[in-house]
Amino acid sequence: MGLLDSLAGQLLGGNNAEGGMGALAGLLEQQGGVSGLLEKFQQGGLGEVAQSWVSNGENLPISAEQIESVLGSDMVASVADKFGVDPQAAASQISELLPQLINGLTPNGEVEAGNQDLMGAAMGLLKGKLFG
Repeated sequence: MGLLDSLAGQLLGGNNAEGGMGALAGLLEQQGGVSGLLEKFQQGGLGEVAQSWVSNGENLPISAEQIESVLGSDMVASVADKFGVDPQAAASQISELLPQLINGLTPNGEVEAGNQDLMGAAMGLLKGKLFG
């Protein structure tokens, strides 16, 4: 079962989906928010890819291997534990969801300093994807 499927099942089943979205929001918070995560991707040589998620243009893709390279295997393993999946599956799902999350958190094509409610924004994006 994929990460998004798991989250959707939790949300649609009335269970607490905050654990799953909390892992992604927590990942962002651990990296210093959107701007900290963008800096990490810049340092990892993938700044152009990450910046595409912020801009109003098309999001460039990222592979599971690139996610693990930038975030580190310990971070990916931590997210995998929270979702109850193996690290490779977590990296793959992060590579699909993170661009959408960053894009949704930066609707005007820039990182807004006041956007501190990462959990609320992540849950809003998930609900929009599932029910919108």
